[in-house]
Amino acid sequence: MAEAAANGDARGGAVPRPTNPMVTPLLTDLYQFTMAYAYWKAGKHLDRAVFDLYFRKNPFAGEFTIFGGLEECIRFIANFRITEEEIKFLRTVMPTCEDGFFEYLSSIDCSDVEVYAIPEGYVVFPKVPLMRIEGPVAVVQLLETPFLSLVNYASLVTTNAARHRLVAGKSKNLLEFGLRRAQGPDGGISASRYSYMGGFDATSNVAAGRLFGIPIRGTHSHAFVSSFMGLHEITDKALTSSDGSNKCDFVSLVQNWLIRIQDSSSLRGTFGETSQSELAAFTSYALAFPNSFLALVDTYDVMRSGVPNFCAVALALNDMGYKAVGIRLDSGDLAYLSVETRKFFHAIEKDFGVVGFGKMNITASNDLNEETIDALNKQGHEVDAFGIGTYLVTCYAQAALGCVFKLVEINKQPRIKLSEDVTKVSIPCKKKCYRLYGKEGYPLVDIMTGEDEPSPKIGERLLCRHPFNESKRAYVVPQNVEELLKCYWPGNSSNSREELPSLHEIRTRCIQHLDRMRPDHMRRLNPTPYKVSVSAKLYDFIHFLWLNEAPVGELQ
Repeated sequence: MAEAAANGDARGGAVPRPTNPMVTPLLTDLYQFTMAYAYWKAGKHLDRAVFDLYFRKNPFAGEFTIFGGLEECIRFIANFRITEEEIKFLRTVMPTCEDGFFEYLSSIDCSDVEVYAIPEGYVVFPKVPLMRIEGPVAVVQLLETPFLSLVNYASLVTTNAARHRLVAGKSKNLLEFGLRRAQGPDGGISASRYSYMGGFDATSNVAAGRLFGIPIRGTHSHAFVSSFMGLHEITDKALTSSDGSNKCDFVSLVQNWLIRIQDSSSLRGTFGETSQSELAAFTSYALAFPNSFLALVDTYDVMRSGVPNFCAVALALNDMGYKAVGIRLDSGDLAYLSVETRKFFHAIEKDFGVVGFGKMNITASNDLNEETIDALNKQGHEVDAFGIGTYLVTCYAQAALGCVFKLVEINKQPRIKLSEDVTKVSIPCKKKCYRLYGKEGYPLVDIMTGEDEPSPKIGERLLCRHPFNESKRAYVVPQNVEELLKCYWPGNSSNSREELPSLHEIRTRCIQHLDRMRPDHMRRLNPTPYKVSVSAKLYDFIHFLWLNEAPVGELQ
C-alpha cells in the first residue's frame, strides 16, 4: 500500500517527486503527531474524517484571491512515507509513546486519502473550500501543516502577481527580480514559480527557469558598468556582421556614431561628453551579446550619458545587422525619464532613418509595487516592462493569507467549530461548491450545498443565503453552473483523477479567469465584495447544529 502511493498510483498515473526535498512528513507541527498518537491510543485513528482547507479574508484589501499550491500538495501525498530514520527521530521526540504507534506510523501512506480541490489558478473567495481532504483522521491530521504551508504562500504570491498584472495592464511585460530579496532559497524558488502563474512573463531566477521552464531575463548591473575605465580596456574589438559577410572594428564604429548623435539636428546641445567608462561597458556587453543588448543606463546620468551611449552602441549594432533590445532605468523619476528617453529614441529614428528605433524597449525597476505602477500610469510614462522584486516576492503589503484546515465531518457526523467571532465559525459537513454565472457571462455567486442536495440547474431560481447573516439573501437564476471541486487524488474511491496541468497551462487559466470576473470585483480601490453563499437547506442545518453544540448559559 505504501509503495503504491509513493509511486504516485492513485488510478491516474505516476506523479513526479516533490520539487522540494525538504517537504517531508516531518515538515509539520509537533501537535499533529501528538494528536495522531492520542487518536491511535483511543482507537480512533481509522475514523473517516473530512477536513476543509479554506481562508477567511481576501488579501491586500482586495476582493479576490488566486488558488496556488495544489500540484505541490498532490506531489506531497503521492510520495508520503515516513522513513525508518524519521521514525527513529520521532521516538526521541516522543519517548513515552508505545512501540505499536511507531509501527503504525511506518505503515501509513495516502492510498486511502481522497483530495477534492478547486483547479489551481482559479479565482477563489473566502469560506469556499479550496480543498476537501477525506481519509483516516490520524493520516489526514498529519497533512494539515504541510498543506497549509504549501497553499498559503503560493496563493498569496500568485494573488500579488495577479494584482500587479491588473494594474500594469496586458500590454506590459512583467519581470520577477526578487530572488535576492526573498525569504531564503525556498522562498525565492516558490516566488518565481507562482509569480509566473499569476501573470508575470519572466524571471531572473536561473534555477526556477530550469525547474519550471519559466522564461529567464537579465542584463548587467551597475558594477559591470563601473568596472570599466575606458574603451582602451577592450582587447577584442572586432564584430562579425549577423550574416557573416563583414567584420569591422566595432569600437571605432561606436565612437563614430556617438559623434554623429552629438551633431544631429534634433539632439545637438542636449548632452556633452558622456562617460567613457560607461561607453566601454556598453560596447563590451554588446560585443558579448549582439543579439540581446539591453543596457542599464542610470549608473552616472541617464539623459546626459546613459541614453546617448546606448544609442551609439545600438546604432553600431544596427550597421552590423543586429538589433538592440533597449534600456533599463533603475532610479530617478521613472515617468519623466521614460518619456524623455522615448523622445530621444524617436529623434534618432527621425534623424538617421533607423526604422523602429523609436519603439526600443524601456524597462523600469527600483522597488516597484502596485502603488508606484498605478502612480506611473496616472502621470503618463513610456515604460514597456517592469522589473519587480522585493514588494512582489515578500508580499510586503500582507505577510500571510491565513488559510485554515477545519474538521467538518467524522464518521458521517457533521462537526462545527464555534467562536464568539462569527468569521471563525466553520461551515459543517461534506459539501459541494458551485459557481453560478449570470446573463453577461460573469460569475454572480459561489454557493455551497450539502453533499446530498441536488445540483443547481441552469434557468431554475435558487435561494442563496449568507451563511451567518439571515437578512442577506437573494434569488439567483443561473445561466451557467460550474461545479468547483474536482477529484485530484481519489484514494480508494471509484472517482477518476483530474490530470495536473503544466505551469504554463495554469498561468493561461489564471489569466482567463481574471478576465472572466466582473471589473468592479477586481479594481484596486473599493472593490465590490463577491458573494459567497449557502443553500437554504445548508443554512438551516448550520444554525441547527450551532444551537445544538453551543452550551446554554444560566443566569444566577
